[in-house]
Amino acid sequence: MTKSLPEFKYMSFDVVGTLIDFESGLTSCLQEIAAEAGVTIDGEEALTLYRAARYSEDASLFPDDLVRVYLAIAPDLGLPVDKRYGERLRDSARTWKAFPDSAAAMERLARDYRLIAMTNARRWAFDCFSAELGNPFHAAFTADDTGTEKPDPTFFESVFDFVAGEGASKSDILHVAQSQYHDIGVSRALGMTNCWIERRHAQKGYGGTIEPAEFTEPDYHFASMAGLAEAVAAARS
Repeated sequence: MTKSLPEFKYMSFDVVGTLIDFESGLTSCLQEIAAEAGVTIDGEEALTLYRAARYSEDASLFPDDLVRVYLAIAPDLGLPVDKRYGERLRDSARTWKAFPDSAAAMERLARDYRLIAMTNARRWAFDCFSAELGNPFHAAFTADDTGTEKPDPTFFESVFDFVAGEGASKSDILHVAQSQYHDIGVSRALGMTNCWIERRHAQKGYGGTIEPAEFTEPDYHFASMAGLAEAVAAARS
């Protein structure tokens, strides 16, 4: 039986893609560069190219890797192949916006749970994302902290060790994420209860997120963070 929402002590969160709208951040910056170059690009095509470039063998930590990614995809988009534009794409992460429902949902959830960030982004970028969200986190784990990236189980084990230090266990955590590949599949394999936030429910494909080898049916499923927050409120009423 799946645990009820009030039974959890913690909620852990994927940040980029679940709480922060990285797809809009990426495409907006690329479209600005395109406009300056006098060309037009399709946002979904850009995300498809991004996904293929981002998950290559020579990838480095995110979002620093966006410099390399830009140089890889610029020719196919008709954009100028110049490192300074790649640096501009990387630096745009500092101003990426949260989804409209994220900050309010996190504020509501923080009243009842200890919230843990689990992000493949580097710490400098996470600090910007956290500020955008209103700094709701009890603890945060980044690629800099863990030395690895999801879906590596080692990343999750760092969080398990942390909550163990507070007298809890992974069974006390609800893992919340939009990425089937990075989060939902591996959290299931590790015995966690999970919640899929299907941010692209009204769109086809996986956008800027790598497609999983197989789909994992989540324990909880919402189209937005607002949906999760409302379900928690209803369960606790």
